[in-house]
Amino acid sequence: MKWITRERPKIDRIACPWLIRRFVDKEAEFLYVPFEQVIPNSKELNAVPFDLPEVEYTHYGDECTFDYIIKKHKLDDPALKVMAVIVRGADTDRHDLASQSSGLWAISAGLSHNVKDDNLLLEKGMMIYDALYSWAKHLQNEKHTQNPIENLLRDVYKKFLKHKSGKIPEWAKELKEIIQDQIDTNLSLSLRQLSESLNVHPSYLSREFSKYFDDLSFGDYIRKLRIEKAIVLLQDPKHSLSEIAYLTGFSDQSHFNRIFKKYTGKNPSEYRKSLLKK
Repeated sequence: MKWITRERPKIDRIACPWLIRRFVDKEAEFLYVPFEQVIPNSKELNAVPFDLPEVEYTHYGDECTFDYIIKKHKLDDPALKVMAVIVRGADTDRHDLASQSSGLWAISAGLSHNVKDDNLLLEKGMMIYDALYSWAKHLQNEKHTQNPIENLLRDVYKKFLKHKSGKIPEWAKELKEIIQDQIDTNLSLSLRQLSESLNVHPSYLSREFSKYFDDLSFGDYIRKLRIEKAIVLLQDPKHSLSEIAYLTGFSDQSHFNRIFKKYTGKNPSEYRKSLLKK
């Protein structure tokens, strides 16, 4: 079967062909063409269009085309579900969803910059997703170095298990301190990592988190801390806005500007000017 999508792929338009060829149609052929040619060529070549608006194989809500293929074809491999969160985070600029999303975006963007032929880009990209699948399938618990935060989080959860009163649990108090301590050095904290370290199901942690963290989701809480850190850094003129975006864990300055304005009502440069006037 032939599949067709927009040219110059980076995330979803490489990840989806990998998923289709590995789990749906081993003989699948993929075509990359200019945006305006996708639909006309799909009809002429009897190819399935994907990852563009108003076709079946596309984004739905917060989920990307990779998610849809998993659901459409009833792929129940747990490793694929792990990959789906990473791909979604990279493809939708939600790097808080998984710590690996930032790395996947960086590698994919760099590969697209270096390789100008889309078919060759797909061939090389397939190797990236083969490697990511092997990690998700077999190596998630492997660590290059021992992360000291893991033992701390396990201790927090043990205390929570012993805590039976209706007050704010000790795990919530100590987790808040740990997150604040780590925000300067471990900006890739993810809910999945914390859940695994605490040995508690991520859905439970996600559901309970907001009760003890300013009525915010995990992602919103981390972003709030990043913005608070950015405000402190803005007071020092020696830091450029690009440096502050990097130091606070944002993927690029435009992402930083957008989130900062959402939280403060001003973009970073305007906010810095207001600080200097005081």
